[in-house]
Amino acid sequence: MQEVKRSKIKDLLHFEPGREVLAKGWVRTKRGNKEVAFIALSDGSTIKNIQIVCDKSASGMEEILSKISTGACIGVRGELVESPGSGQAVEIKASEIEIYGTCDPVRYPLQKKDTSFEYLRTVAHMRPRTNTFGAVLRLRSQMAYAIHEYFHNKGFVYLNTPLITASDCEGAGQMFQVTTLDLGNVPRNKKGEPDYSKDFFGKQTSLTVSGQLEGELGATALGEIYTFGPTFRAENSNTPRHLAEFWMIEPEMAFYDITDNMDLAEDFIKHLVRYALENCRDDIQFLNDRYDPELISRLEGVVGTDFVRLEYTEGIRILEEAAKNGVQFEYPVYWGVDLQSEHERYLVEQHFRKPVILTGYPKEIKAFYMKQDPDGKTVRAMDILFPKIGEIIGGSERESDLGKLEARITELGMSRKNLEWYIDTRRFGSCPHSGFGLGFERLLLFITGMQNIRDVIPFPRTPKNAEY
Repeated sequence: MQEVKRSKIKDLLHFEPGREVLAKGWVRTKRGNKEVAFIALSDGSTIKNIQIVCDKSASGMEEILSKISTGACIGVRGELVESPGSGQAVEIKASEIEIYGTCDPVRYPLQKKDTSFEYLRTVAHMRPRTNTFGAVLRLRSQMAYAIHEYFHNKGFVYLNTPLITASDCEGAGQMFQVTTLDLGNVPRNKKGEPDYSKDFFGKQTSLTVSGQLEGELGATALGEIYTFGPTFRAENSNTPRHLAEFWMIEPEMAFYDITDNMDLAEDFIKHLVRYALENCRDDIQFLNDRYDPELISRLEGVVGTDFVRLEYTEGIRILEEAAKNGVQFEYPVYWGVDLQSEHERYLVEQHFRKPVILTGYPKEIKAFYMKQDPDGKTVRAMDILFPKIGEIIGGSERESDLGKLEARITELGMSRKNLEWYIDTRRFGSCPHSGFGLGFERLLLFITGMQNIRDVIPFPRTPKNAEY
């Protein structure tokens, strides 16, 4: 098979018939009769398979076919011919088949019958071979490219922020600790506390929950930056919307106010959805046809509409009115409450029927770094709420006033010890600036129509689950 160069199946499906080709991949199915066998071959380059037609009377063909089952890895050389069947324009009339790896049909975990997503999570090392997860992972890759492309074209600097940090951006304390101390014999200080001066970094460190604070340093020097990397949260939540390890895209922009921030966030997410529709149509069409018949129309609806911009106070009024009119919410609604997903989805899916950017949140339910409004009660925060998802983007104009930032840190009882470097950006040449965070897996839930966030990341990390 050395004289013919291998072609990917996504390319073969567009070739003109009549040429000799070489395809390599994994067997999806094998069927046939006494004279001929049909193999559906996939190589992961496309949601589509290519059909291999094998004449059993050819020399040695029947013996080779007897060793091939679903899951086997093979190479096929033959002539690309027009396909008389429906569903594909071309197929390969095999002249030679080489088996690279056989597959035990009894033990193979991906049988022909439909398998649940719950089961597939137990064999996450094999699930990329399924049509569904092949589509999801290709979409994940394409979306990562589209993110970098978008910011590169706008002149943003890609900034790598640390994964190991001594600061807690969110102030929630739900962080994974990083240590080299002997856990069987932890050194103690005079107070009986762990002596982190003996640790690798000489202080207590954790995995980051966000690159935002470091991103602000970049913005106040380089103008416009973005981060894109893994973040970690030790939140004991076993819900379809939470992961312990997830990826975040976090742009930070000098001289942007809250309106500029909302404009960029809306344009950014519309670009990503548009890119998916234009460049990943086969995979999206498969997911639409198989799982979510409203997926494509929902994606097109986001691209083709202006997002509603709604003050938190008005949003609460709408929700309270809905509750008075008989809408049943599990969680109470009142001014000052941190909205739950059911509240956010009501605004998006029932009331406005389009994405909503909610702004002007109460100060008490938002982070210390958000810019305070003159009323002293609210901050210039903004969350983008999407159908089926709820919050997909969260951001704010950042507090640029040194005095107000220091007062808020003190008010919340936060330690300044690991924040002095951050406060310096307000001491030395402070500027108005804004930013937001987009959870990559939340975006993928929307793009793919999948229902569980564990199904849009290759190897999910959740409480009591760190396989592979």
